[in-house]
Amino acid sequence: MIVQETLMKRALALARLGAGYTSPNPMVGAVAVNNGIIVGEGYHQAYGDHHAEVNALNQAGEKAVGGTLYVTLEPCNHTGRTPPCTQKILDSGISQVIMAMSDPNPDVAGGGAAYLISRGVAVINGVCETEARELNEAFITHKITGRPFVTLKVAATLDGRIATRTRDARWVSGPESRHRVHELRHEVDAILVGSGTVHADDPELTARIPSSPDGRSAKDPVRIILDTRLSISDSARVLHLNSSAETLIVVGKGIFNSRRPPVEKPGVRFLEAETADNRIDLPGLMQQLGAMGIGSVLIEGGSQVAGSALRAGIVDKIIFFYAPKLTGGDDGVPICAGKGPERMADCIHLKKLSMDRTGDDIMVIGYTK
Repeated sequence: MIVQETLMKRALALARLGAGYTSPNPMVGAVAVNNGIIVGEGYHQAYGDHHAEVNALNQAGEKAVGGTLYVTLEPCNHTGRTPPCTQKILDSGISQVIMAMSDPNPDVAGGGAAYLISRGVAVINGVCETEARELNEAFITHKITGRPFVTLKVAATLDGRIATRTRDARWVSGPESRHRVHELRHEVDAILVGSGTVHADDPELTARIPSSPDGRSAKDPVRIILDTRLSISDSARVLHLNSSAETLIVVGKGIFNSRRPPVEKPGVRFLEAETADNRIDLPGLMQQLGAMGIGSVLIEGGSQVAGSALRAGIVDKIIFFYAPKLTGGDDGVPICAGKGPERMADCIHLKKLSMDRTGDDIMVIGYTK
């Protein structure tokens, strides 16, 4: 079992190399082994490219015959943009497949494993399943619920302020934390902020990190701006970017009856959404985004958006960067704005809490569900 876990962890490490490039597909890694020796490795490098199993088995060639294939997700048994991986496995002569987890898509779950077993291939499932589910938590959530997996990112002082009383927020966290945030932007499908953040900071909301070891440039997320009354300035930088990702401005229903969009150009799109209490209805918006194929959203909005998202129950995961700083007052901008619970027992209790250091900052990760 130790050997199985070691080889599966290698496959998981390979899968992570596809972060940011594979959506709407999952990240998948595969390792082909024969007589205790790795004979082929591969991962799903980008949406539309070969799957991990194909890359690993192509590398293994005839050395795969009679061997074992470790794969982080159940091999597909259907034809999409690429042929089914189950047939490639059968053609390779692999005698055993060890999977980390079944396909979370209820329409196809178990189909790949059952097909292989029916053709005489031994299948073992559940090796490093917890790690595999965490790796593809966004893909799993989107497949099961139809909505995107939502992460709330915050950078704050130790006394819980994201900006000073003058709204100065540059920079709360250190360079290592800011670099990690750009990595997060690259890894998600979309980044979401409120119009207040655009007015105050005029951000670009792009992923500015070095190219990957194989020369691939970072992927920008779709930029989602919550702008109920369409107040964005036509000079805002998010409207004038040279980016492969679009900017999506979310406005209240009927707003176009009284106002013409300030910018109508390629790369900028407007989406009408239902409102609640004069704000965009966030649960409803998440369903809209999920139906558009957006499987993961990183919220980087200000305190109003952070508070609204938490109260609406749309946040799945939090990533808070705490800087070793104190404002020393109660007049700075808090992490969350709006009405909180009356009792401590009604607070959101985080699960699977973990902490790490990013430079001088402390990064706290937790799950709300």
